Amino acid sequence: MSQQLLARAANTLLDPNGRALAAAVQWWDLPGLEAGPWPVAVVGEGPPLLALHGFDSSHLEFRRLAPLLADGHQLFIPDLFGFGFCPRPIGGPYGPGAVLDHLERVLEQVLARSGASRVGLIGASMGGSVAVELARRCPERIERLLLLAPAGLTGQPMPVPPLLDQLGARFLSLPAIRKGLCRSAFAMPDRDVGPAELEIASLHLACDNWAGALGAFARSGGFAGCGTPLPPQPITVLWGQNDRILRPPQKRAAQALLGERITELENCGHLPHIDQPTTVARIWHG
Repeated sequence: MSQQLLARAANTLLDPNGRALAAAVQWWDLPGLEAGPWPVAVVGEGPPLLALHGFDSSHLEFRRLAPLLADGHQLFIPDLFGFGFCPRPIGGPYGPGAVLDHLERVLEQVLARSGASRVGLIGASMGGSVAVELARRCPERIERLLLLAPAGLTGQPMPVPPLLDQLGARFLSLPAIRKGLCRSAFAMPDRDVGPAELEIASLHLACDNWAGALGAFARSGGFAGCGTPLPPQPITVLWGQNDRILRPPQKRAAQALLGERITELENCGHLPHIDQPTTVARIWHG
């Protein structure tokens, strides 16, 4: 189902950057994971760069940033385990451990296919916490990190009780709720959120067992408190002045942890790589 859905998206998405990135997806077999193949968008040439999307999202989140990085990097954008267009077997182990186990296998394949010994790493929102965890697990394989409005670096896991997890998933599937969440992620939603953005924000909900996997992830407590200790690699952090997803207490806690690593962008929401992709690319390229 996921492969057919993405194949159609490569021809029919309203956003031309979205169509191009969907068309760039490869389906990888990963040793030790039997439910595959697994989607990884691959674009560009040069040193490898791994990009990780946020909660209940997909590789399409990087549709505006990918073309700006592809002239200097070979960019690998997997869908995180249990999210995006990944296969979701019934009863799978949907939690942080499974996300990281899957990513370690992706990383092994990235290094093998590129012939490199290390990769750059970008993580957005929850993908920022995933990136930090992966960098701690594989310090010799990660060169440096760029975190975009990272979520989950502080705080404690808060597992959602059974039954409530499925009610939450059903709530998140409602068109009005999806629209509201999409709008809240942009600095200027009246200007920037239209049918193309709403289409991409909801496309992966049609994948088999979307609600079951999302509910199981919620029961696990997800990623929280992942920032301590910070990994040894150089870290740069960007977040938006107009971020309505990260609450002020979360920002204050992250500020205390990350300090001068943070640059705040004006006229930017929770998605710097969508609101200001040119700025993000410039800062990555240095």
